[in-house]
Amino acid sequence: MKRLLLVTAVIEAGAGLALLGCPAAAVTLLLGSPLDTPVGLTVARLGGAGLLALGVACWLTKHDAQSCAARGLIAAMTIYNLGAVVILGLAGIQLQPVGLALWPAVGLHVIMTIWCFTTLLRKPSLASCQQQPK
Repeated sequence: MKRLLLVTAVIEAGAGLALLGCPAAAVTLLLGSPLDTPVGLTVARLGGAGLLALGVACWLTKHDAQSCAARGLIAAMTIYNLGAVVILGLAGIQLQPVGLALWPAVGLHVIMTIWCFTTLLRKPSLASCQQQPK
């Protein structure tokens, strides 16, 4: 789980920083069309901030990879990655032409979805996810 959290941290923080710093270029690479409105740039930057936050959460959690909180974070990342596959995949089917990085991004999110899901299928250690007395 530690390696998954580390890889996820690097990928999502990198994507978040790209969307925060150069949203028009990042979106052009993915979708083949630049963002040219203030609203579009704002939404892309907001998404970038969210991805950066996920990356930081994964980075910090990698030191406690066997905890229940880490499993919860991996569950959230499974949902995010699956959503990214669907949303980007539909964009690739509906938009023509698409950006150079779109299909590699879809493939990466498919791999990350599978990795997250298979990680969740493993049983947690008893000590890491025992219920604490109230």
